[in-house]
Amino acid sequence: MARSRTFEWGDPQVSAAAVGRASGLEFLRDVLAGRLPAPPIAATLNFTLHEVESGRAVFTMEPGEEHYNPIGSVHGGVYATLLDSAAGCAVQSTLPAGTGYTSLDLNVKFLRPITVDTGKVRAVGTVLSQGRRTALAQAELFDSTDRLLAHATSSCMIFPVPAR
Repeated sequence: MARSRTFEWGDPQVSAAAVGRASGLEFLRDVLAGRLPAPPIAATLNFTLHEVESGRAVFTMEPGEEHYNPIGSVHGGVYATLLDSAAGCAVQSTLPAGTGYTSLDLNVKFLRPITVDTGKVRAVGTVLSQGRRTALAQAELFDSTDRLLAHATSSCMIFPVPAR
């Protein structure tokens, strides 16, 4: 039986234009509060920024069949997207105004399968080390009973954002 899902997203250019105007933490708090639209990937995969503080970002997602791979569990790319988002936004939360970042790499370890029966999952990103040009962050993906489902590390490049 065919299934469908409909979703909406805000204009990504609105958020992109705001990057660097304020600190990374202020930017992420504006996304969290709905003053800036979340990125379209959040609507596509149905995940949300749940909390943010300096050096830490948490995303949550309720897994659905639309996230499945051909063997009946959540696709590894969904894990990776959540982990990359949490690690990257943890780095972003530490950046001063006029600064941006991008992921240089992502190393993911898949530990447990996720299905619709897993329930809500959360990806917790934290900054491990930060310099002027690069940062190292990790992210852990947990189920509702705090079982570790996956772990990732990410190196991020930090750069000045041109005034817009």
